[in-house]
Amino acid sequence: MDRAQILLVGLPLFLLCTDLINLFTPPPPKPFPHHHHPHPHPHHHHKQPPVGAHETPGSPTQKPLVGGIDLGSTVRIDFCASCSYRGNAVTMKKMLETQFPGIDVVLMNYPPSLPKRVAAKLVPVFQIGVMGIVLGGEQIFPMLGLMTPPPWYYSLRANKFGTIASTWLLGNALRSFLQTSGAFEVYCNDELVFSKLREERFPGEIELKDLVGRRLADSGIDDVLP
Repeated sequence: MDRAQILLVGLPLFLLCTDLINLFTPPPPKPFPHHHHPHPHPHHHHKQPPVGAHETPGSPTQKPLVGGIDLGSTVRIDFCASCSYRGNAVTMKKMLETQFPGIDVVLMNYPPSLPKRVAAKLVPVFQIGVMGIVLGGEQIFPMLGLMTPPPWYYSLRANKFGTIASTWLLGNALRSFLQTSGAFEVYCNDELVFSKLREERFPGEIELKDLVGRRLADSGIDDVLP
């Protein structure tokens, strides 16, 4: 086997092993942030600001309103990050923050269903299995109790480099499909106002502005529309 053939077989196998390790290895825990506590200067004394004329000590603090919108209102956009929907989500976020000053717009990834996530993790195992059988089937089948390899093995063995390349490319395409959810779900104060999974389309900017505005009005927030 010359150097080019070794490269053709070894590179996909190395990439698949790396992907398999990354899939089943949990992410490392995030380090706790270290807060720097500055030492107060011994020669300076800060005076507390006086209580305003219209404020009473001990009175409850009301949440401020900006443009008539309660700062506690939240819009959450759950989108498929693997589908390249981030650009649409960012555009809608900027539009909503402009139309409704003071509202909190949160972007989150909408993962695929559990069966698709499990199947996506099994694809690299299948790819490595096919490559292993093609390269070492004559030693693997006797270990499984089959002294004579099945007929389909010789068909794969006859074009082993084409089989390895096809398994690698088609497996990666299948895994990319299984990692997508196709979602673009918009929630306003935890209530679904638009669902791409249900409507099978993206919302328009004016449409989404009206949907969010109506939801805010139903929540008891008036005069929010510009």
